[in-house]
Amino acid sequence: MIGIVVVSHSPRLARAAVDLALEMVRGEGPRIAIAAGVFDGSTGTDATQVAAAITEVASPDGVLVLVDLGSAVLSAELALELVELPGVEIRVTSAPFVEGIMAGLVRAATGASLDEVEREARESLDSKRGQLGDPVDVPVEVSDNGVLTLDLRLRNPSGLHIRPASMIVMALAPLDASVTISNLRTGSGPRLANSPTKLLTLAAQKGDIVRIAASGAQAPEALELVRGMVASGFGELEAPAAPIAPAGGPVRGGPLGVSPGRAVGPVVRMPEPLAAPRRVAPLLRPQRRAAAERIDLASVSVASALRARAARVKGQSRQVLEAAAVLAEDSSIIVDARAAVLEHGDSPEFAVWSTVDRVAQSLAGQGALMTERVADLHDIRNRVVAELLGRPAPGVPVRTEPFVLVARDLAPADTALLDPAICQAIVTLEGGPTSHTAILSRSLGLPAIVSVENALELEEGTVVIVDGTAGTLTIDPTEEQIAEVRAQATVEVNFSGVGATSDGHRVQLLANVGSLASVAAAIEAKAEGVGLFRTEFLFLDRAEAPTVDEQAHAYGEVFAAFAGKRVIVRTLDAGADKPLAFVTAAHEANPALGIRGYRTTWRRPELIDEQLRAIAIAVAKHDAQVEVMAPMIDTPDEAADFAHRCAEHGLASVGVMIETPAAAITAPEIFAFVDFVSLGTNDLAQYTMAADREVGDLALLNDPWQPAVLRMMRLAFTAGADAGKPVSVCGEAAADPMLAAVLVGLGASSLSMSPRALGHVGELLRSVSIAECREAAAEAVGARSGQAARMAAANVLDIRS
Repeated sequence: MIGIVVVSHSPRLARAAVDLALEMVRGEGPRIAIAAGVFDGSTGTDATQVAAAITEVASPDGVLVLVDLGSAVLSAELALELVELPGVEIRVTSAPFVEGIMAGLVRAATGASLDEVEREARESLDSKRGQLGDPVDVPVEVSDNGVLTLDLRLRNPSGLHIRPASMIVMALAPLDASVTISNLRTGSGPRLANSPTKLLTLAAQKGDIVRIAASGAQAPEALELVRGMVASGFGELEAPAAPIAPAGGPVRGGPLGVSPGRAVGPVVRMPEPLAAPRRVAPLLRPQRRAAAERIDLASVSVASALRARAARVKGQSRQVLEAAAVLAEDSSIIVDARAAVLEHGDSPEFAVWSTVDRVAQSLAGQGALMTERVADLHDIRNRVVAELLGRPAPGVPVRTEPFVLVARDLAPADTALLDPAICQAIVTLEGGPTSHTAILSRSLGLPAIVSVENALELEEGTVVIVDGTAGTLTIDPTEEQIAEVRAQATVEVNFSGVGATSDGHRVQLLANVGSLASVAAAIEAKAEGVGLFRTEFLFLDRAEAPTVDEQAHAYGEVFAAFAGKRVIVRTLDAGADKPLAFVTAAHEANPALGIRGYRTTWRRPELIDEQLRAIAIAVAKHDAQVEVMAPMIDTPDEAADFAHRCAEHGLASVGVMIETPAAAITAPEIFAFVDFVSLGTNDLAQYTMAADREVGDLALLNDPWQPAVLRMMRLAFTAGADAGKPVSVCGEAAADPMLAAVLVGLGASSLSMSPRALGHVGELLRSVSIAECREAAAEAVGARSGQAARMAAANVLDIRS
């Protein structure tokens, strides 16, 4: 069932509209979250609040966002860029606010798809138009009196498209009967069945119930004819065509290793998400007291489990768990939930769910500062309801013995308290090289493989070996294999602070930094400097750009932390997955191909000049080796323009990012204007393979191991070697140890990655020579597929799967 988010300037309006819609729902309905008002309770909208609401109701079936007007639309669109929900389609609809909520909620409660619910919401004014006599797109046609009717469910895959519509018209033409057809799902019709195009306006899809009405001498025969065609699926049910797969393998293309290392352990599966309890018939009065007492017992049980878990951990994790235990026994929530049982006869699970939701909604209306508390409340709600239902607690399972976590996919909230000392590795059905699971696993130092086709078929307790380097999963390994992996796991991997191959070929290993808070992790990991300083954190969630002084102060803090070391600052990279209200357009048909990166200077050239001025001010006060690079450069002219701007501000070392095939192909000309380039492998893979990196089904294509992507990189490396200038890599590809060796073989002078990846990358580079790196690069570039490239490199580098 899809999730629904309601975005409004007014909390009262949003709550009233949702309450009205809920009165129309019988039984279980979809999950709904309201994001209305701003932090101080006044009228307005908050993008972070909308993002939290989307995350709260996220479902594999999708999320529909309904908005009222003005900035609500802008806030909703910005929120889409703040959430990380790979594989979840999130759609902001233009449906009318109140009518759309009512129609969409009712339709969603039937289990309808995202497309169906959105269509229902968008068309929700049609009935009102009809009642008021407004013109509608297709005039309603009503048949004569004395009709026979028959309701049928469409079975064929494409519903009432042109071929079935034509079959109906042709079959009925010889009969003495007037036949109309209506779509009961959408309310469309009736339409006279004498024209295929009229029948197409019903938009009847597979699963829709259509009403056939017939009058005339041969009305019974007409109904039987249509019944037979619908029952046979209009001849479209036989031998369904297999989905088209690309040559060389299936679409999923897994498994893919996304975080290096090997680990062994028994499978522990992530419980399926808990659905909202259904409202059932009221309990009899003699049953209510015992039912209310079950809420007390469940709350105590959940709190005790959380305290027991807190006793086994330290630091922030203990504090979080202890706070959660207190929340589980919150007297105000328990009292209200008990009252719902005693006074209204609600079931205990429904009473807890609805009570907590009301509290959460009130907190959500208080702005972004309360977002975390809303998530905490929902976690406790789910735990108490699970206890009442006798089901496993939701989220990451609590275990005291090491295990391998298997899940459909992981969201940030699932992993907030994941203990790397207990969870040994991660295996998911979904995800790709740049998914949240991949990024999280690398940050925690856990081996991980994604896109494992049969992951959810692994039985609980099955022992597996996860090899995140080679991308393999070994089920029921031998004792010798288990012993080998465990012996390897006892060897601690730390970065020495100097990146080099076994024969002394020097490769700088740098860290990616995206906020002031991430600087400490980079220093602790002994990074040789910063290879990618993302400056967007200063610009997000603002109505206007930060001042020059604000920027200079923030940059200076990073420069001071890396005194004497290299720091590469990337100028503002707005657009696509990082929209800014004051820079990018509110509506772009294809943001990934729109105004983003350096192209934003076409709209707001003063922003780049102010940022360069701020960087220059900070450089003058610190002795870090600061270099500056521009994102999303496509042409030599853009590179020349950026170099000229940097020179005007006295910035000596200037580079650009190679993120598109255009830049890779023209790299020789680009090098004429800059001192270095850095490869952004995430976007380079996306644009080379024409595969949106936000679409999980395209993980096979959106892979830096794809030979086409490696060959694009080789163009840039070759251009750098010819110009005698360095080429670095700062995309996620640099965090893959085996791919890092290939990149060094292609000519990378430095690699920048998540701080936790430094140890594994440094260790592998120390074990191979530059000659072996070059041989592995040649083999990988010449391979036929991404998987073949991995295998070829592993063979050269002697990396066992």
